[in-house]
Amino acid sequence: MNKLEQEISKRRTFGIIAHPDAGKTTLTEKLLLFGGAINKAGAVKSNKIDTATKSDWMEIEKQRGISVATSVMGFEYKDIKINLLDTPGHQDFAEDTYRTLTAVDSVVMVIDCVKGVEQQTEKLMEVCRMRNTPVICFINKLDREGRDPYDLLDEIEEKLDIQVKPLTWPIGMGKTFKGVYNLYSKNLLLFQPSKQQLNADGIEIKDLEDERLNKNVGDTLADQLREDIELIEGVYPELDQEEYLNGKVAPVFFGSAINSFGVKEMLDTFINISPAPKERETEDRVIKPNEDKFSGFVFKIHANMDPKHRNRIAFVRICSGKFERGSSYLNVRHDKKFRFSNATAFMAQDKETVDEAYPGDIVGLFDTGNLKIGDTLSEGEKGIYKGIPSFSPEIFKEVINKDAMKTKQLDKGLTQLMDEGVAQLFTFEMGARKVVGVVGNLQFEVIQHRLKNEYGASCDFAPMNLYKACWFSSTDKKKLDEFVKSKHRHIARDKDGKLVFMAETKAWLQMVQDNFPEIEFHFQSEF
Repeated sequence: MNKLEQEISKRRTFGIIAHPDAGKTTLTEKLLLFGGAINKAGAVKSNKIDTATKSDWMEIEKQRGISVATSVMGFEYKDIKINLLDTPGHQDFAEDTYRTLTAVDSVVMVIDCVKGVEQQTEKLMEVCRMRNTPVICFINKLDREGRDPYDLLDEIEEKLDIQVKPLTWPIGMGKTFKGVYNLYSKNLLLFQPSKQQLNADGIEIKDLEDERLNKNVGDTLADQLREDIELIEGVYPELDQEEYLNGKVAPVFFGSAINSFGVKEMLDTFINISPAPKERETEDRVIKPNEDKFSGFVFKIHANMDPKHRNRIAFVRICSGKFERGSSYLNVRHDKKFRFSNATAFMAQDKETVDEAYPGDIVGLFDTGNLKIGDTLSEGEKGIYKGIPSFSPEIFKEVINKDAMKTKQLDKGLTQLMDEGVAQLFTFEMGARKVVGVVGNLQFEVIQHRLKNEYGASCDFAPMNLYKACWFSSTDKKKLDEFVKSKHRHIARDKDGKLVFMAETKAWLQMVQDNFPEIEFHFQSEF
């Protein structure tokens, strides 16, 4: 095994996804705690604990107690290099999450044991399904009185359309919650709840007949556990790792992230069964991670991570070969080489310079505006990595400039924020009106807040009566020109200059589709 293959086999790159408030950021904190990356976990929203969480650092995130941008963290655990992407759960920022899922090899889905499977979880699962991404479920908040564990398993199978295999099982719930039994390694650790520090002194029980079990959890819970385990081993077949890797079976873990119960069990199993970096498709061919030549793609851009320096960082997922700082790589879209002398690895907002990185790693490249989301970088090959779509937005508002002296700053701010993929900008061909399209209303607040704070530009948003923005195409050039001419007032361009038809109502769109059968309408930009 050469050095490259060794490095690849040590890497695990995964995303954490969930409905807002299921405990995703808290779980991220605990994983970092076990990985020794931090030694004290913060609370997402609390005045008592002085440490804010490590992965939510933008001003607006601290005020709201939610994650609005994906953050990337790398840490080592038992000789495995783990790259963890914490995604925003709030559905208004779903698009950032969809894009992030293109950059990971597997996913941990957090489910709240009180609320069960929520709508946003179902949507995210559909995105995982598009790529057959392997999924592990972590059922959280067992320190609260939640629903019956068996009901939760049934609900996951039903709503998320995936088979499950419990690998840990809770002892009690809410006030009686005592710990979890690990079916994978057949042992039991009883913890004392601790919100911040880790307790290593759990009691390890190898055999369920051991009477220390009764002594520690009481006869009722001990008998219940023995019954449960017998039932589970009868009902659910052994975990087939192939089925998990193909996205057909989801291993399930129970725990309470805030009390560090059950997290280590999941992490230990995760590094054993989850996939190392896999091959990926470009438009030309399938690229294997152990090929000599470097390639990767940009899946996220973040401007002004450090308010003191106006910098833009492009997040690149490395897919093959070895990345070396200071080398020149081809940007396939520009067909031009760029030298990247400044590359960083992440620990939320703390960054450190990296000299080399391997498949599965995420590196941040300082960018002056040459890179866009979806760009492919390579050592010369021209194929572009597939699969980073823009979805058609659902809410549209017109941008109204409040200060004519700051028009330049406003335009620059809007362009940069749109390059980051915060929202989509459409400029009408007629009258050059600018319209911002988003998935959820909260994005307008974020845009306004950032334009003011980072670019000194103030604007208002006026609601518009629009139903959908559709990209369109046709094999018949003449018909296409006819269509553009007749619907001139309703045609805009997106930020890449593609033509977009702005439909005012569903019925009207239907009518236009009937009147122009040669024109194809698309609801995502990648067609």
